[in-house]
Amino acid sequence: MKGDGIENPVFEPPSPDIGRQRQASLSGADAGVSEAEEGPCGWGRCTPKALQLCNNPEGYLAAYSFLAIFQGIVVNGLINVSISTIEKRYELNSSLTGLISASYDIAFCILSLFVSFFGERGHKPRWLAFSAFMLGLGSLIFSLPHFSSGKYHYGAKVEDTCQIPGTSSANFTCSASTKSSLSNYLYVFILAQLLLGVGGTPLYTLGTAFIDDSVPKHKSSFYIGIGYAMSLLGPAIGYVLGGQLLNIYIDIQIPERQDTAYTEIDQDDPRWLGAWWIAFLACFFAIWLLILPFSCFPKHLPGTAKIQAEKISETHNDGSETLVETKNIGKSFKDFPVALLILLKNPVLMTLILASSSESLVATGFATFLPKIIENQFGKTSSFSATLGGLVLIPAAALGQIISGILVSKCKMDCKSIIKFMIGTCSVALLLNTVFLFAKCGNEPFAGVSETYNGTGMPNNLTAPCNANCSCLRSMYYPVCGRDEVQYFSPCFAGCASHLFNNIKKTYHNCSCVGKPKRETGSEDFLYQAAPGKCPTQCKLLSLFLTFFFFAVVFTFMAVTPTTVAILRCVPDKQRSFALGVQSVFLRLLGTIPGPILFGVAIDNSCTLWDINECKVKGACLVYDNERMAYLLMGISTACKIITIIFIVMAAYLYKPPPANVALSQKDSEMVSAVHT
Repeated sequence: MKGDGIENPVFEPPSPDIGRQRQASLSGADAGVSEAEEGPCGWGRCTPKALQLCNNPEGYLAAYSFLAIFQGIVVNGLINVSISTIEKRYELNSSLTGLISASYDIAFCILSLFVSFFGERGHKPRWLAFSAFMLGLGSLIFSLPHFSSGKYHYGAKVEDTCQIPGTSSANFTCSASTKSSLSNYLYVFILAQLLLGVGGTPLYTLGTAFIDDSVPKHKSSFYIGIGYAMSLLGPAIGYVLGGQLLNIYIDIQIPERQDTAYTEIDQDDPRWLGAWWIAFLACFFAIWLLILPFSCFPKHLPGTAKIQAEKISETHNDGSETLVETKNIGKSFKDFPVALLILLKNPVLMTLILASSSESLVATGFATFLPKIIENQFGKTSSFSATLGGLVLIPAAALGQIISGILVSKCKMDCKSIIKFMIGTCSVALLLNTVFLFAKCGNEPFAGVSETYNGTGMPNNLTAPCNANCSCLRSMYYPVCGRDEVQYFSPCFAGCASHLFNNIKKTYHNCSCVGKPKRETGSEDFLYQAAPGKCPTQCKLLSLFLTFFFFAVVFTFMAVTPTTVAILRCVPDKQRSFALGVQSVFLRLLGTIPGPILFGVAIDNSCTLWDINECKVKGACLVYDNERMAYLLMGISTACKIITIIFIVMAAYLYKPPPANVALSQKDSEMVSAVHT
């Protein structure tokens, strides 16, 4: 048995120099190299005893989790929370902000194959130190537009009530130079996202493979599940922190108005923008502090060689493992095309990758635009929507990751069982996805958009006989709610000729376009009155929506950790990191890059009122068709989930485990190898 195990390259014992790679021999020289690579924790000859307490899988997992948390805070939390604010501040539409979100994945996609291929044989912890450096730099650059774009001017001194022609103080002249240059900051945001993508590449390829290198197989899913769950804690913190910071004025100090009769801007004002940039600056400093711990870990943790020697291969039985072992594929750059072709021809790997790509399209789309969906569907403020979205989306995703990691670990599922488990979780998630059918909100009455002005004028036309002589500016969006429970574009378009202050709150009177109140009051003063802000929504389905959405996310993310574990097990041991790199490319190309763009286009397609100024320059969307938005988003997510299930079923059908007698022979060989090493 010993001779068979050594002579047959398929069953050669693992070498710690590249994780699960099997040794060609058991010479003393190889054993010496193994001991050197499992060195102490420190920097060169500086190896303090205190650091050795962290020189184990738990210590590495802690450092990995912190980096994943901060990466999640920036990339999947703060950026998503800041999308609406960035749109308004830099005059971008949802399609362009979707491009900003996708830029991270573009960089990830380009570099993933090369980093995972070369990093497999390299010093993985030092790759993660480089990851921390780039993530911090990207976070810093993302905040720079705030400092170079000047103070935010939320509007010139314009009288917002109805003015007789010739007496208005707002003389707007249109010229070729009227178009703002703020939209050019789009390229700065894209550059920052590209750098963040460079930093994120080693984290989820080499970082994950290093965890699998360092722990026994039955514990791998548990450790990876914890690491992934911690990565989801980052977006939760990002959503909550970013949402709270949006309550602070963007320039910290609200500028004083010279006209005391003009109401000071507050959070209910649609022109309000929050301090989105503060958290990015703080994360820059925090992430760079993590460079230090990753730079002190050895190439392999103590005990890695023994752990690898005890593992049994579950590689898909298509002959790829024999080919990789006999030709030692992956040792040099010239092996790159052959190594890639071997993975692309693995049917189980490719079906699992396509399934995860389809699911990631939906997950990334909702992660990017969930705050905006809540804000527009249920009439909440941007800061409250961001906080609420984070409190529901992220804990649900983390819970799904942890539950699936525990179940796979405790039940000691093999590759086939893991794939079947994924079929069940995705099917339940598909059923819960129907929440958009019965937990959607109708459109609130909006004069000149969804209905007429108290019986006059036409829908989709803000001008009506009641405000035709008011010289209203189309560029000044300042919604008011009439006593007739209808929303108006501005006090001017509501025909309001005067305003009063009552307990620091501004109210409008003599509004010619506002109808009688739907609920009778005893005071004539309130018959033609409007108040600043949007009308309170009549939809009470927010709790129902969030409950169903929570469990849909739980079951969706219960398939994430099992997918990673199944990919690591169905490919040759030498190609595990490379397989994660290939998965990352497909996830980006088919999932996370088109996801935000597709969702952004769908949301823009449901827009009923765009911000268009007197020069016909189109800005962000102001009002959406809620029902159309709900149906479009449900259609996209349902189609993707059906595709996911189809590919997972194909993976279960195509997977062929190694013959039982081969597995037993390999186990005996590795036991002998472990004794000799």
